[in-house]
Amino acid sequence: MTYNLPPLGHEYDALEPFIDARTMEIHYSKHHKAYTDKLNAALDIHPKLQNGNAENLISNPNALPNENKQAIINNGGGYVNHTFFWQILKVGTVFKGEVAEAIKKSFGGFEEFKKKFSEAATTLFGSGWAWLVLNEKKELEIIQTKNQDSPLALNKKPLLCIDVWEHAYYLKYQNKRPDYVEAFFNVINWDKVNENFVKAKR
Repeated sequence: MTYNLPPLGHEYDALEPFIDARTMEIHYSKHHKAYTDKLNAALDIHPKLQNGNAENLISNPNALPNENKQAIINNGGGYVNHTFFWQILKVGTVFKGEVAEAIKKSFGGFEEFKKKFSEAATTLFGSGWAWLVLNEKKELEIIQTKNQDSPLALNKKPLLCIDVWEHAYYLKYQNKRPDYVEAFFNVINWDKVNENFVKAKR
């Protein structure tokens, strides 16, 4: 089978003014599509790997064949990370639910969590992601990953993430990544994050 570009789930301007429509359009229709196409191309010579899901591919990179291994990791990660990212973006949801209580307990309150998550996002050198994950001990943790690496490869379950590749924010925020990170807190779909948390705990 081949992987298809999944639906974005909302209009390009749905996150205005925090993330502009043009950035969303380019990010989704150009960047995410390119990862999808290149993942399919990398798997052309590995038909057995086409039967499954992309999350499984990137969860165990050591099991991938050496030929095209990095291309599968890079583009599979780009495909999965972006698919996950679109789902946790929405204006107008409220910080509540089991995940809110867990965040308060783990980090000492929402403001302290926001500070630590923002620091992870703004201090990552180069391109990559900041994540809120549930680790192997069922504890909340904030981590960084470089490029399109995934927490799944580290045996951590993603709950929330922010893309800090420049293409995610440069049209609107230019080199002001901290401003983009601050704006991001207005578009977190806490309902979806809570759903991710409840599922990850099982």
